Amino acid sequence: MKNTIACALFFSLTTLVLGQTAERPVANADEVMAKMFAQDGKREALSQGYAGYRRYIFDNNRLHKHAELLVTVKCDSDGSKHFDVVTEDGWKTANHKILRKMMESEAETSFPETRPKSRLTPDNYSFAMVQQDSIEGRPTYVIDVTPKREDKYLFEGRIWVDANDYALVRVEGKPAKNPSFWTRSIHFVHQYQKSGDFWFPATTESITQARIVGKTDVTIQYFDYAPNTAGGSHSLPTHNVALTEAKYVQH
Repeated sequence: MKNTIACALFFSLTTLVLGQTAERPVANADEVMAKMFAQDGKREALSQGYAGYRRYIFDNNRLHKHAELLVTVKCDSDGSKHFDVVTEDGWKTANHKILRKMMESEAETSFPETRPKSRLTPDNYSFAMVQQDSIEGRPTYVIDVTPKREDKYLFEGRIWVDANDYALVRVEGKPAKNPSFWTRSIHFVHQYQKSGDFWFPATTESITQARIVGKTDVTIQYFDYAPNTAGGSHSLPTHNVALTEAKYVQH
């Protein structure tokens, strides 16, 4: 009887210990962000910039309006971004007053003199660990981010950081500062995915509720991204440059 109890206790403790070791220890949010920023710096040091395509899609059901832009984006080695429109279709007002303005805003914040003000760093945000999660079978840290000031280029929300690569997997939230009186709310979801050794944005989805025009959906699709090489050509698809520049879609 004693041997039976001892064996049962042993197997119970063994199962408990194995279960604990299988769980990734809870990390400090600031430590995770420091590691992510360090990995980001390494990727930038190895990168000579990149180029790719984006498709911007605008839809407003109340106005029965639709618009699309296909653009190229080129990023220099210092992080500066340059956009060129390839084709445009649909409502011209949305293309010129909203979608092009979004590109101009992103280009502005990518310049070396303004870029530090928008990055996911302790200078701009406070971080708090929420829990551990899994996205497509990969362990992630879920972290709440709180902006330290009301700034149109910062956001308030939550991020998912890959626990192995320390790269952004998902960003969700709202702008730290309402862009205008006519805007009631903005909610965005920015998703990354891994291809080979690289992480790159897959989609950005934004919903804006406005006082007059109602609900507006804007989606950005990313594709055919590739890093620059010494000869000026491109190779593997990548968006892993400047991963800490998480932005919302500003309408």
